[in-house]
Order: sequence, then C-alpha cells, then structure tokens
Amino acid sequence: MTSDIHPSAQIGNGTTCGHGCVVEAGVTVGRKCQIGHHVVIREGSIIGDNVRIDDGATIGKQPMRAAASAVTSDQKAAPCRIGDGAIVGTHAVIYAGSTLAERVLVADLATIRENVSIGEQTIVGRGVAVENFCTIGRRCKIETEAYITAHSELEDFVFVAPGVLTSNDAFAGRTEERFKHFKGVTVRRGARLGVGSIILPGLEIGADAMIAAGALLTRDAEPGMVYMGSPARPIRRVPPEQLLDAQNWQ
Repeated sequence: MTSDIHPSAQIGNGTTCGHGCVVEAGVTVGRKCQIGHHVVIREGSIIGDNVRIDDGATIGKQPMRAAASAVTSDQKAAPCRIGDGAIVGTHAVIYAGSTLAERVLVADLATIRENVSIGEQTIVGRGVAVENFCTIGRRCKIETEAYITAHSELEDFVFVAPGVLTSNDAFAGRTEERFKHFKGVTVRRGARLGVGSIILPGLEIGADAMIAAGALLTRDAEPGMVYMGSPARPIRRVPPEQLLDAQNWQ
C-alpha cells in the first residue's frame, strides 16, 4: 500500500512516510520527520523539522459543528502548525487552527481542538481532551484523561494530574443567558491540580496553588495555598520547597 501525497505538498529531506498516508494540498513537512502508517495530514498544515507522528494520527482536521453547538464556529480554521521536534501519538487528533510549539508531546488518543496554542515542551497525556479556544503555556504537564474545557488558560509550568475535570457553563446547558457567560478556567503559573479534582466554570487558580486529589473547587484559589475537600477550602500554605521558584527550572 502506497501513500497518497498531493503534488503541491512539500516534504523535507530525510522525511519518511509509512504505508497508507494521505498528505493533502499545500502541506509542508520539514526535514527528518517520521510519519507513521495511515497518518492523515490535512490541507495546508505546516510541520517543522524532526517531528514524529505515529500511526493513525490526524493533523489539521477541520472542526465540525452540531446544530446546537454553543462554542464551535462555522468558519474554516487556519492551517495547523506543529513546531520542530514535536511528537504526536497514535490516533491523536490535532485540529486545524491549533499551534504546537517546539518539542510538544501529544500522546496516544489525545485531541487538541481548533484555536488552541500549546507552548514549548508541554506534555499532553494519553486520552487528554483540550477543547477549543484554549491557551496552554510552556513546560506544562497534562496527564492521562484530563479534560481542559473551552476558553481556558493554563500558564507556564502548570501540572494537571490524571482525570482532572474543568467546566465552562455555569448554567449546565439551560437558558439563553448562558451564552453570555461561557468562561473556562484560568490556572496561573506553577499551579497544580491533583488527581480527579473538579474545577467549576470561570474560576482562577493562583500561582503555585495546589488543588488536592478529589477536591471540588467552587471559588477562586489564592496563590500558594493548598485546597482540599468538597467543597474545597484552603488548608495550609504550599511548603516552600515545593514552590516553583525553588525548582530552578528555566
């Protein structure tokens, strides 16, 4: 089985494509990339050098809009951009209009929606969903099956443990009023969200705050504080040795 590469696509020197790949019109793939079997790279996508895309991944998928969708646009999204040294796992889906910076890793079965920006060296774990209109900083870690709701912002060095849930609709799908108030979560630099924690719509989590495993956050979290319980309450300050500035990370 051969690959179907459009004549207008530009493939860099040393790049290899597996069996059954589809590379559409206007695609640019850099040098020394590894493209696995049955990868689909949609029209106009731009992929840097030394990028690895594993079997069955889709790059540059255009969004689809349900008749009752609240936050998805009908407009065609801009081409997807993937920076040098990035890795995209098996059956991951990276939508058009998204930008992955250098050395981002998107693991197997993860989905990155349109109009999402992800900073350099961030890790998006297996089965994670990042919804549309999100900004994620550099060197974040978002672990297995976490859900980042639309219109959210995660600053640099944020840690999101497995199974974390965020939300953006305080009206739970009822009333026309809700359309005025859609707002995701804002997670400031170095904050950490523990396993299975739940963050309600529109909340801000301060820098270096820690939300404990299983906590239900119903109000903004102050910087540098540990929150526990359901509803979550501030319990104590984060130990000094756990603060981001103590890690000597660049």
